[in-house]
Amino acid sequence: MKRVKPVLRRTLFWDVSFDGIDYESNARFVIGRVLGRGNFEDWKELCRYYGLDRIRDEALQLRYMDKITLSFCKAIFDIPKERFRCCNTDPSIKKLWNY
Repeated sequence: MKRVKPVLRRTLFWDVSFDGIDYESNARFVIGRVLGRGNFEDWKELCRYYGLDRIRDEALQLRYMDKITLSFCKAIFDIPKERFRCCNTDPSIKKLWNY
C-alpha cells in the first residue's frame, strides 16, 4: 500500500525540484527542512506521513539545527541535547577569518 505524499508548502523547498522529491530516500532532508522552517500545518503533515518515531530518529542524525529547533526537538522527544548529532559534531570552520 502506497502512502499519500505529505502536503507541504513549496516554498520550503525553493532550492530543489519540489515535484522530484523522493520522500523516502530524502527523509532526513525533508524532516530537517520542515523542522527548521516549517509551520504547524507542515509539522502535522510530517507527523502523519513519517510518524514521531521516524522523525525522532532522523532528527537525531541531523548535522545542523538552530537553537530553537533543537529546543523544540528536545521537548517533544524528551531527549537530552547530547544525543543529537548536531551537538556532537565539530564545526568545519573552527574560527572566523581574521581580517
